[in-house]
Amino acid sequence: MTATAPSTVLTARALLLDMDGTLVNSDAVVERVWRRWAERHGLDGDEVLKVVHGRQGYASMAVLLPDRPMAQNHAENARLLAEETADMDGVVPVPGAPEFLSFLRTGGVPHALVTSADVALSTARMAAAGLPLPAVRVTAESVGASKPDPEGFLKGAAELGVAPADCVVFEDSGAGIAAGRSAGMRVVGVGDRARAYGPDAWVPDLTELRLETAGQGEVRLHVG
Repeated sequence: MTATAPSTVLTARALLLDMDGTLVNSDAVVERVWRRWAERHGLDGDEVLKVVHGRQGYASMAVLLPDRPMAQNHAENARLLAEETADMDGVVPVPGAPEFLSFLRTGGVPHALVTSADVALSTARMAAAGLPLPAVRVTAESVGASKPDPEGFLKGAAELGVAPADCVVFEDSGAGIAAGRSAGMRVVGVGDRARAYGPDAWVPDLTELRLETAGQGEVRLHVG
């Protein structure tokens, strides 16, 4: 993995990785499913898509339909997750993701997947993108609150046995970046969507990242 003129260097003991938009490009599926949902509810699809990235579906629905009972949101979210899990058309890895995950795995760098997808969807999307699942995974079933709540990232750090301040989060969405920050972690933004939310460092994709082991169980990230 190579980088041109690295602008930021971060050192960490563990990395916490979002999936959609960070490791896997699933935007085509997300757009199809949520535009259909918007049409069913008489909402503007473009406005809906500004909300849904990074959040669990029920949390997005709570923002978009604030007067609807949460039980209805959870029930409809289950149906949307099934729709998304059945649709892998256009799901591909974010450039650099295979090499990134290979380095973490072979280098013994502690890392976890922290995603708003459930087990079935995250397993299917990672497989469709040809990416290995990290051994530690925090999915929708693992938490009681959706991003931007920091629960998922804090749970990932705890499962890896690493203090939040020693973790770096990789995220693409505003909700995810806010969650990482609320967890007391530094955040690397990935992709165009992330840039507007002012992460600690930013890359257009994972090819613009160089990693090296730094001794004492640390990894050094050259970002930018």
